[in-house]
Amino acid sequence: MLGLDTRPAAATDDLARTVHYGVVAEEVVDVVTGEPVDLIETLAERIAQQCLKHEGVQEVEVVVHKPDAPITVPFDDVTITITRSRA
Repeated sequence: MLGLDTRPAAATDDLARTVHYGVVAEEVVDVVTGEPVDLIETLAERIAQQCLKHEGVQEVEVVVHKPDAPITVPFDDVTITITRSRA
């Protein structure tokens, strides 16, 4: 989830006044398929930091699922959710 002020883009119908979601999606794929990490916490943080590089993004919520986590008890899914914002 990206937190941004969409009003300028909505008022003008101008892509240049918002974040290009296609670009963000490609960057997230690059992070996920890039340098391997052991922790889903690390992956979530890297995704969040990449999203916050976009000028209009003020806040990001990242959810990472690890359905095949190495856990010895029955489970459906391991998930982490983080929220980061500009400092």
